[in-house]
Amino acid sequence: MRLDHVQIAIPRDGETLARDFWIGLVGMEEIAKPEALRPRGGLWLRRGEAELHLGIEEPFAPARKAHPCFAVAGLDALADRLRAAGHPVRPDDAIPGRARFFTEDPFGNRVEFVAAP
Repeated sequence: MRLDHVQIAIPRDGETLARDFWIGLVGMEEIAKPEALRPRGGLWLRRGEAELHLGIEEPFAPARKAHPCFAVAGLDALADRLRAAGHPVRPDDAIPGRARFFTEDPFGNRVEFVAAP
C-alpha cells in the first residue's frame, strides 16, 4: 500500500491564494484535474511523488490539528521563503533527530514540513 494523495479544504475562490502558496512558495506544480471534477473548483498539485488535492468546502473551516506532512530538501530555505512571505514558521524539536516545522496555508490549514533524508 502507498498513499496516493492528500486532500485539504480551501474556501470558494481560494485558488489564486492557494497557487501563490503551494506553487510560488512551496514549489509544487499544478496538474490537470479530470474533466468531470473541474466544475467543482479547487486544484491538484504535485511535487515528486507527493500529490495534494485542494477541494472547495462550504462552509469552510480550516484544519487546525489534522495536517499533511511533506518531506522536502532545503527545509531551511523553505522556512525562510515562508517567513519572508508572512507565513508563520514554528520549528518543533519534540522528535529527536527530525528537523521539522509547522505553518499554515493562506486559509489557516495546518501544514508540516520535515527535512528529507
